[in-house]
Amino acid sequence: MSYLKKRLRSFGFAIAGIIAFVRAEPHALLHFIATIIVVAAGFYYHITDTQWMILLLVIALVWITEMLNTVLEKVMDHVAPDYHPRVKWIKDVAAGAVLIAAIIAIIIGAIIFVPLIC
Repeated sequence: MSYLKKRLRSFGFAIAGIIAFVRAEPHALLHFIATIIVVAAGFYYHITDTQWMILLLVIALVWITEMLNTVLEKVMDHVAPDYHPRVKWIKDVAAGAVLIAAIIAIIIGAIIFVPLIC
């Protein structure tokens, strides 16, 4: 298999992973809807290039932390299917990372959009 075919195949696996994530995880649908709304608002309000860059970074931050949290939860459920306090701690910390990313995204969204709306 050629180098290019291997790279394209890798992208295919990554896209399949994103699709599987969105289909299987309720939070992913919420993030998808929020992403569509925020991007549409960005176009509607004609935000600046700098605002776009910041907005896209925080959107990516939320998606990445949510996906990594989901993977970590699945791995921990596989490794330790029964309750264990250390596993709970790991899952809680990972969920906390998602919460921090989401809060920062909301704050940045408010900084960008509230002055444009009001």
